[in-house]
Amino acid sequence: MSTKSVQHTLFEDAQGILIGTLLAALGITFFKSTGLLIGGTAGLAFLGQYATTFSFSEVFFAINLPFYYLSYRQLGLAFTLKTFISVFLLSVFVEYAPSFMQFEQLDPIYAALIGGLLVGSGLLGLFRHQASLGGLSILAQYVAQKYGISIGKFQMAVDCVVLFLAIFIVDWQAILLSIVGAISYNLILVINHKPGRYSAR
Repeated sequence: MSTKSVQHTLFEDAQGILIGTLLAALGITFFKSTGLLIGGTAGLAFLGQYATTFSFSEVFFAINLPFYYLSYRQLGLAFTLKTFISVFLLSVFVEYAPSFMQFEQLDPIYAALIGGLLVGSGLLGLFRHQASLGGLSILAQYVAQKYGISIGKFQMAVDCVVLFLAIFIVDWQAILLSIVGAISYNLILVINHKPGRYSAR
C-alpha cells in the first residue's frame, strides 16, 4: 500500500491544528488539575512548573525554542511554522483554561486515563497535519521519518526518562498515575501512527 503524504488545504490544516491543540490542552489541564505529570516536553514543563515559580505555559514555550532549528533544517519550513503555531496555541489554551473551567471534583485515575487519551488524540491530529507540539515531538517526528522508528515507541522511551526525573520532585502516587496517563496517550500513537504514513515535507 502506498505511503504517500496526505495533502491538506490551508483550511484543513488550520482546523486540524486548532482541534488538536484544544484536545491536548484539555488533557494537560486534567493532569495539571490533579497534580499529575505527562511525558515528553510537556512533562519537562510540568517538572519546571513544580520546581520553580514559572507557569507551565512559560516553561513549555521556552523549552521548545532550541528545537525549532532542528525542525527547520530536517523537517522543513512548513512543519516548523505549524509546530510553532501549535506550541503557541497550546501554551495560551493551558494558561487560560482556569478562566473557563473549574473542577470541583476530578478523580486522578479518570484524569490520567481520559487526559492521556485526549493528549494522544490531539498529538495524532497534529501529526496528521504535519505539525507537532515541538520539543521532543519534533525529534520523534524526525526519527520516525529518518529511521522508521515508531513515534509511539520513541515517546514511551522519553516518557520513562521524564517520569524517572519526577521521582525527585513529586510523590510516588502521582508518578504511578502519571505512568497510567503516559500509557494511555502513547497507545493512541503506537496503534494509530505508522512511520511513513505522513511526511513533514
